[in-house]
Amino acid sequence: MTSTIREILVEAQQRFGPEVAVRYKVGKNQIEDKTYNQLRQDSESFSSALAALGEQGSHIAVIGPTSYRWMVTYLGIVNSGSVAVPLDASLPAADVWELLDRADVTTLVADAARKDVAEGAKEHCPKLKHVVLMQQEEDSDTALSLPQLLAEHQTAFDFEPQPDQLCTIMYTSGTTGKSKGVMLTHRNLAENAGSINMDLLERMVLLSVLPIHHAYCLCLDVLKAISLGSIICINDSLLRVMKNIQLFKPEMILMVPLMIETIAKKLEDNTLLPPKLVKNAVFGKQLTKISSGGAYLDPSYIDLFEKYGITILQGYGMTECSPVISTTRPWNINKNAVGQLIDNCEAKTVDGELWVRGSSVMQGYYKMPEETAATLEDGWLKTGDLGYVDEEGFVYLTGRKKNLIITKNGENVSPEELENKLSPNRLVQEVLVRENKSVIEAEIFPDYEYAKKKHIKDVRAALQEIIDQYNLQAPPHKKIYSLIVRETEFEKTPSKKIKRF
Repeated sequence: MTSTIREILVEAQQRFGPEVAVRYKVGKNQIEDKTYNQLRQDSESFSSALAALGEQGSHIAVIGPTSYRWMVTYLGIVNSGSVAVPLDASLPAADVWELLDRADVTTLVADAARKDVAEGAKEHCPKLKHVVLMQQEEDSDTALSLPQLLAEHQTAFDFEPQPDQLCTIMYTSGTTGKSKGVMLTHRNLAENAGSINMDLLERMVLLSVLPIHHAYCLCLDVLKAISLGSIICINDSLLRVMKNIQLFKPEMILMVPLMIETIAKKLEDNTLLPPKLVKNAVFGKQLTKISSGGAYLDPSYIDLFEKYGITILQGYGMTECSPVISTTRPWNINKNAVGQLIDNCEAKTVDGELWVRGSSVMQGYYKMPEETAATLEDGWLKTGDLGYVDEEGFVYLTGRKKNLIITKNGENVSPEELENKLSPNRLVQEVLVRENKSVIEAEIFPDYEYAKKKHIKDVRAALQEIIDQYNLQAPPHKKIYSLIVRETEFEKTPSKKIKRF
């Protein structure tokens, strides 16, 4: 098994050199390809550029939407022995500057979409020496040009990072509390990608739709895909996912449950049409797999997609574990579990909480020793998730430890369990369950479009009826006694999880 990201790239380039590595749009329906030869050459050029700037070994941040240049930048950073700090492209500029400072970043590489971050970075971040813009064609007084740096340093960069060398500081999305900088080594990331066994074929075509700074996307859509010589197609907007499916014709897509649920609800509107016709029109003949991760997915959605010839492979993980802990294997599907433990991971349950150990577990949180000590114990990572593992290695989740509702009579209630009971209803688009004034409360963002289509005039009454039906079957300590109806969507993390606090 490869133990550095450089080994993954070099082996892929040696095997698939002239073949397409990355495919992306340059116009409405125009596509440009980059080969594995080009990906290695360009990333090594950036490694050389960092060395020329005196930044080899430094902390280098990269921010922007998924792009070929983002991949080149990331690979060039980590394979030079430097530390990459991928940042959320949707964060306000002030939040980005704060993270740059916390992570001791000395060079920032920014996409034109975040020029606002680049323009004020040096003023707000005293440790910052260089700003590099991905689309700027020439150096300026305020920023260096990535294309120019690559053109000026087109030489091979012969450096071998060590497996246990820090390569990435990845900030948690933070559904609760302050984001933390997760320290990951080459071994953490490379062996995590190498241990994922989902019967994925070499040279498969995949469409990357998740934010690239997120660990799940980086691991599967980039590192795992490169190891397989895949064609990585870049989705340019969540609003154009379905159009881009038709354009790129992917065989697999990585999604989070919220995306799957949204598509599923649209499919339910076409139940009178032949499944094969809908499949070809919506997804194309070639799409056979969707990998789902980030949260629990109701088995009913798996059943629904099966009708259209698409297998949903559930997964589970967290940034602190590089990130994958378990995945579904196509030959052994358990719809009630979130997959089986990957080969380099073991798990146990302590006081109801899932603990995991293995070569993918982080080194700790950057400059946060107390938080590190609270999360790591004798090599075991305390996930914060409630759950267990059966004899076959299937992982079952029942909720988040931090989110537990403790009722007045001492009963523990997982809000996720209740949310999963309500969310399959077509009228419920998003739901958050919590305690409020000693009672369990559900806050629901309804699907107003569906309500209009079904001529539901009193949405609140319809939602209350859903809750009443749930309460008929629920034990007393799990009944929902309060309802809030939202007018807008919940605020979400980059991985499309609802922020709870």
